[in-house]
Amino acid sequence: MRLMRNVMKSRGAGCVLAIAVVLPAAGGPAFALPAAPAAPSGSPDAGDPGATLLPPLPVRLGEGSPCTGTSGQTATGAAWSQTALGLSRAQRISRGDGVTVAVVDTGVSTGVPSLSGRVEAVDAAADDCVGHGTFAAGLIAAAPEKGSGIAGVAPQAEILALPGTDDRGVPSVERVAAGIRTAADRGAQVIYVGQTLRTGKDELTAAVAHATRRDALVVAPAAPDAVPREEQGPDGEMPEGPYWPAAAPGALAVVDFGPGGVRQKNAPPAHEPDLSAPGGEMVSVGPGGTGHYIGSGASLAAAGVAGTAALVRAYHPDLTAAEVTRRLLDTAYPSDTPRLDPYAALSLVQERAKPAVRAPAPVRMPAPADPAPHIRSLTIAAVGLTTVLLLAALAAVIPRGRTRNWRPPTAS
Repeated sequence: MRLMRNVMKSRGAGCVLAIAVVLPAAGGPAFALPAAPAAPSGSPDAGDPGATLLPPLPVRLGEGSPCTGTSGQTATGAAWSQTALGLSRAQRISRGDGVTVAVVDTGVSTGVPSLSGRVEAVDAAADDCVGHGTFAAGLIAAAPEKGSGIAGVAPQAEILALPGTDDRGVPSVERVAAGIRTAADRGAQVIYVGQTLRTGKDELTAAVAHATRRDALVVAPAAPDAVPREEQGPDGEMPEGPYWPAAAPGALAVVDFGPGGVRQKNAPPAHEPDLSAPGGEMVSVGPGGTGHYIGSGASLAAAGVAGTAALVRAYHPDLTAAEVTRRLLDTAYPSDTPRLDPYAALSLVQERAKPAVRAPAPVRMPAPADPAPHIRSLTIAAVGLTTVLLLAALAAVIPRGRTRNWRPPTAS
């Protein structure tokens, strides 16, 4: 593999940028990697002998290319994405403890110190020749290491590694579908898929439905990180998608943006993304040692969303996978594609659906009584009252009449 680098100094940002093109051996697919920063914001500029160039993360290896080795460079400061996501605040609320995130990708190395003791690999997934799965796992769950400011979104989450590609990084429908199903059956609460496929609609839709029934949230990129030349049009046109499993019902489709708030120039088009997250110029661990690599793409943005889902599921264990998805979308920053906001997803109070309130039962009035007895009672009472009044009048008149001997009174 040959690397061609042009180093360019960014006067405004004060950091070194590396433009890298990865050219596999003859016969293998070629992938152009977009511009990426050599070090996180705040690093020394190109004139400083302490400036660090991080090696670019390969997207896929050509036939005969050696496996990605250990990086000899370490990023000492925090990555821009950590600041953009507000992780220092979000991680004061949750760090993903007790949540398992499955990584269906090129594998995850178990020898990375920042992931030590928290990676369980299924089948051959412990050997990550390409390095992409380990890089993504670091974005999801890497713990901070001495001498470095790089950390994942959910640094206490567990990683379950499953193979979704061959050792060259080429995915297959069968591997990805099996990885999703196995992850769900093993109890993963979040399932990250680091690859895009243009075929396999039925198989991958069924696999996502299987995961959904087991209350696992599937997060996948809505665009490839790079497109092989043989899949491009005659004039270099990029395919438009859809991409699976991101397009499957129940999956959370993610697209990337860079430090400037936009996607990198010439990035492959995204297909109907649900959410956007930092994915350009990302810094994370390689398949061994404590050094770091740099990379860009929607798959890396999806890793950040998977890590945030782990934070939410740890802090709100009563929420279902569908409710976690809704929470991530409802609390996202408004944009053309809503932007992930981990702190808001954790801290904002949302009312869950309330049970329907029954309307009060109508008051039933008794049937009107027969008026005849009531009328008779009133008649008897009136006659009785009249009799009493008549007797009282007679009692007053008769004695006076007797006194006058029944003569009328005379005028004086």
